[in-house]
Amino acid sequence: MKFGVVIFPSKKLQDIVNSYRKRYDPHYALIPPHLTIMNGFDAPEEEAKDFADKLRQIAGNTKPFTLKTSKISSFQPVNNVIYFKIDPTEELLNLHAEIKQGFNEQRSEYAFVPHITIGQKLSNDEHSDVFGSLRMTKVNHEETVDRFHLLYQLENGSWTVYETFRLGKE
Repeated sequence: MKFGVVIFPSKKLQDIVNSYRKRYDPHYALIPPHLTIMNGFDAPEEEAKDFADKLRQIAGNTKPFTLKTSKISSFQPVNNVIYFKIDPTEELLNLHAEIKQGFNEQRSEYAFVPHITIGQKLSNDEHSDVFGSLRMTKVNHEETVDRFHLLYQLENGSWTVYETFRLGKE
């Protein structure tokens, strides 16, 4: 079974992101707009409870924090992904590091770059056109993050929440 850990932003930010994703992201229907904290990984379904226990402990030791985004950026030339850049705050980076350490996750393909994808799997020409028209767009948004989620992938490729973890002591 495939698992992942994400932050879902507020409905307001999701609506803004979806206004782009429905045109530029083929994964639009598979998962809501999100900030990936830990990339998808394969594990037996029986381990989900252990994952949840670890994540609950991490969440309890993490205070809510501010998520800020201000611009649209791209991972080009590595891949043709266009995204809302999330300012990498100390709290967000610490949360990522703790979760990664809690899962002994050492094999990341890429460095952690906080972002919310708005377009992917674009041809070079599409990417150039879309990014060229969006890159000067200001996306001034700020909100408080007070939870994150353990997801699992269904057979049809869509993702669903296994458990939600609230930040801070309950």
